[in-house]
Amino acid sequence: MRCVVQRVLSSSVKVEGKTVSEIGEGLNVLVGVGNFDNEKDCACMAEKLVNLRIFEDEAGKTNLSLADIKNRGRDCGMILISQFTLMGDVRHGKRPSFTDAAAPEEAEALYIKLVEEVERICLPLGIKVGRGVFRADMKVSILNDGPFTILLDSKKTF
Repeated sequence: MRCVVQRVLSSSVKVEGKTVSEIGEGLNVLVGVGNFDNEKDCACMAEKLVNLRIFEDEAGKTNLSLADIKNRGRDCGMILISQFTLMGDVRHGKRPSFTDAAAPEEAEALYIKLVEEVERICLPLGIKVGRGVFRADMKVSILNDGPFTILLDSKKTF
């Protein structure tokens, strides 16, 4: 499972002109599900996302997680958006190969499981969780903060 994690001041997802998710400060997470991913990847990734220390503290150092900034009284959230193209491989030629991407039914189930794991952690803390629409043509608006972008890969991170 690959996630592109962006620290944002705001993010929103539209499908067919209608906003389906939006947050202010927080994380925009693009999610690619691979052939060998499983529910353990979802649980580990959810924990990593919520506790990833990429927000600045009072000294300007990136020491705070999403949970930390919520505990300090700031509204925050996370949007998770499925994006199978993260599994693209361009090592051979110029056209991406997507053979490493999970089949749509499996990818959707694991994407939903990841969202549920994030909700399990975030919702009791008061952190808003949004999602895209699997296999939809989405229009994503992102106001990066920094920009600060991290790539997580469950096969390399855990």
